[in-house]
Amino acid sequence: MIAIDTNILVAARRVESPHHAEAARWVRDLAEGGAPWAIPWPCVYEFLRVVTHPRIFRPPTPLDAALEDLESLLASPSVHLLGEGPSHFAHLRAAVEGGRASGNLAHDAHIAALCFEHGVGELWTADRDLARFPGLRVRNPLVSAVHERARGYAAGSRGRANRRGDRAKAGRRGPRS
Repeated sequence: MIAIDTNILVAARRVESPHHAEAARWVRDLAEGGAPWAIPWPCVYEFLRVVTHPRIFRPPTPLDAALEDLESLLASPSVHLLGEGPSHFAHLRAAVEGGRASGNLAHDAHIAALCFEHGVGELWTADRDLARFPGLRVRNPLVSAVHERARGYAAGSRGRANRRGDRAKAGRRGPRS
């Protein structure tokens, strides 16, 4: 099963994204296809936060339009919403420890833990930080590269480039390739 991260949803919604057409097509193909796919619940909330925020987008997406987008996606018969179950803490602990995630990276660990808990085969994201979680297969469809980290994240890689990636993840500059 494929899961999609917030930045793919944002790119599919916002026409000023450099990858809008491709992201909109990928999301539409998933929603209209018969293969199971997923959205982690935290990504639903983050999508709403990002696209409706007036300091991120001018003009922001109207709340009603953002909710209609989500309602349309959630009506797909093949979508699964990934939420916490009774074993979630064990998955969260493994993700946090394996990815050495603290501070702002705890949100990424939450998404990774949900993917592990629900048996997601691949997470589509433009967020490089999600590659830090051992065993989580991530694909940036914007560059069509699939990779999987077998070990923990390399020390010292939270430099300037990753901060730029965090801004892109938040939708300020669109998805990074």
